[in-house]
Amino acid sequence: MKARTLKRHLREGSKNILRNGWMTFASVASVTTTLILVGVFLVIMLNLNEMSEKVEEDVQIRAFIDIAANQEDIDALEKEITKLSEISTIEYSSKEEELENLMSSLGADGEAMAMVNQDNPLNAAFIIKTADPMDTFDVAKKIKSFDHVSSVEYGNNVIQKLFTFNEYARYIGIGLIAALVLTAAFLISNTIKITIMARSEEIGIMKLVGATNGFIRWPFFIEGLLMGILGSIVPIILVIGGYYYLYENMKDRTFVPFFELIPFSPFVWQVSLILLGIGAFIGVWGSVMSVRKFLKV
Repeated sequence: MKARTLKRHLREGSKNILRNGWMTFASVASVTTTLILVGVFLVIMLNLNEMSEKVEEDVQIRAFIDIAANQEDIDALEKEITKLSEISTIEYSSKEEELENLMSSLGADGEAMAMVNQDNPLNAAFIIKTADPMDTFDVAKKIKSFDHVSSVEYGNNVIQKLFTFNEYARYIGIGLIAALVLTAAFLISNTIKITIMARSEEIGIMKLVGATNGFIRWPFFIEGLLMGILGSIVPIILVIGGYYYLYENMKDRTFVPFFELIPFSPFVWQVSLILLGIGAFIGVWGSVMSVRKFLKV
């Protein structure tokens, strides 16, 4: 495409935006609203995914050894656990180490337990991790059935609820985003349809003098693209400003041990590019829908 032709298409596309006034405003506002919600869902979902990955990395099984088991029994149990193909790592934790870990987790209150050190009631344990965190539940059941295993802990309830919540939130977010994108594209399509109808006589004359379909369609594509880009400006600003405020105010606070926001940069720039791309896609898609259905040339 020649520079002069491209300049003409850009000029016509820009004029179309100004010609349709309120319809253009409604379309841009629809894209803006859509992308604000998309931006919020993206930030939430990506942080939830990051949190889930960290939880998965920390998922472990604690197989407590029967207090009556001798060293030979413990060695035999370790070999039996190691034979499981799903196992990634296995580490032995003595009764003393278990007590020390418990006291450490209780902080200042743990100091009061120092007197227990002479008569340690805790069991030694094997700390086990699986190669795939999703195998944790099945492996825990197998280990629980082994001889000399008194009990098994792996945070089943908390982890299962977290994964379930994350899965439902992802599906709901995707469904809502899809519905909003379709609505915004429909509004842009209607705006361009009005432009086509208003210029039908001009378009007919252009065809008579030899204008190609592509030459006529390009200004409408550019119109849709510009509306999509204009609609992405405010959401990008809000995402950058809002996430910066949230990150700066939460990065030094730990409400949940495994919850930590994704670092500000380059995360927000990546999200901004995604929003810009979605805005442009909505605009072009809306114009394509309109041109294919209503432009009879």
